[in-house]
This record gives sequence, C-alpha cells and structure tokens, in this order.
Amino acid sequence: MGVRATSAGGPGVLSLDTLIRLDRGRRSSGAGASRRLAVPEGMRVPLGCDAVAIPARLGPLLMPRLPRVGCVYADSTHWWWLVPSDSDVALEWPAPAQYATGALVPDSPHLPGLIHNPGGTLPYTPPIPLYLALCRVTGTPPAWSRPVSA
Repeated sequence: MGVRATSAGGPGVLSLDTLIRLDRGRRSSGAGASRRLAVPEGMRVPLGCDAVAIPARLGPLLMPRLPRVGCVYADSTHWWWLVPSDSDVALEWPAPAQYATGALVPDSPHLPGLIHNPGGTLPYTPPIPLYLALCRVTGTPPAWSRPVSA
C-alpha cells in the first residue's frame, strides 16, 4: 500500500513506513527543550533508537520480568528503556507509559543517568516483553486481547 506523490522528478509512491517516519520527523523537530538519551560508547543502534518512559516506582517491578534488559536510564520520576525505533507502530503502550521517538527526554534540565548497561553492542530492551511486563504490572490487558467493538 502506498500514497502517490508527484514532484518535479515525476510520480512516486510513499510507503506507510515512509509516511510514519516523515510525520515523526516533523513532530520531533519542534520538540523544544528535549534532549536525547546518549547510547553508551561502543554500542551501535542498527535499528534506530526510541525510549519508553515509565514511572520510577514501576521500574524495579519490571526488571525481573524481562528476559533481556537493555540500557535503562533513571531520574527521580521516570525510568527510560531504550527500544528499537518504531516500537510503537501498531502498539498502544499502556498508561502511564510515555513513548519517546528518537529517545528524546522532554523538558528536562538534566538527562537521566544510566542505571543499567547490558554489556555487548546493542542497547535495546526487546519491546514486546517490555510491553507485556508493563501491561502486567499496570493491570492493563494487551491491546490484541481486548474485545473489539463493531
């Protein structure tokens, strides 16, 4: 599925992925005082990098529920988990989680500190286990298990 676009170079097709990335770029360019979480030296991000913020009180409850924990950052109010880019596509993260495209921490005078480094070269926490663990500790059923209304 694609959307036709015309330009000086002639007609083209924009995929849904391209449209999502363009929209995210447009939204994050006006982020104001947002600051990006830094990936530790020696790590690479071949899948891009976003973050999921959760209230600090839930962080310790999630850690033992995950098969792999990537980089986790914390301040006094939130824990930030690095996930591959686009981990929110077709996934509705349960409240009170906040999804941060580009791993941008909004309106923060100081960046959260790194509290967990997984070692190795990839900083990611797998998003599906993180999502399921977060659903579990918040008592929210996963989106795909909720009743569908007509």
